[in-house]
Amino acid sequence: MSYSPLTEQLIQSLRGLPGIGIRSAQKMALHLLERDRDVAARLASALQAALESVGHCEHCRMLTEQNLCPTCADTDRDDHMLCVVESPADVEAIERAGGFNGRYFILMGHLSPINGIGPEDLGLDQLRNRLNAGGISELIIATNPTVEGDATAHFISNDVRSCEGLTVSRIAHGIPSGGIIEQVDGQTLYRALQSRAKVL
Repeated sequence: MSYSPLTEQLIQSLRGLPGIGIRSAQKMALHLLERDRDVAARLASALQAALESVGHCEHCRMLTEQNLCPTCADTDRDDHMLCVVESPADVEAIERAGGFNGRYFILMGHLSPINGIGPEDLGLDQLRNRLNAGGISELIIATNPTVEGDATAHFISNDVRSCEGLTVSRIAHGIPSGGIIEQVDGQTLYRALQSRAKVL
């Protein structure tokens, strides 16, 4: 079956989203056009407004319409701790979990030479300038436990080695709460053993 040019254009545009295959894109496009044109109009309007108004926070690179995002504008947060994450979704996850009241720096990705993503694309110069400005005593690297995330963490650790008075840490990786050891994959179990904490 062939779709009209504009319908096909919508399908291909939706297909460009992460995790959306051709069938999912077709299903969404047809649903919006056949059954929910009001939702489609609101979606188009919201997307256009976001594209025109949303930029990056001057301090942490979070997506925001203001110069500073709400987290960076919050004067009650601890200015001595800076947590480096890969995406805005990581910030949301850490905030939901609670227990961290410091500042963030969002890379908006990870090092990936095969995809042409280098240090300059992650704002690492901006990160170094922020550290050199002083006031931060601990840098917490919270990149994902993937090959790219590990490489990014290693690069950042080496890059900030010369910053005086700075402690650099990496979030622990290991067995999830409620997990059963015999069911945990080998890499996760290896990380758990390497990140073991002293109890006595």
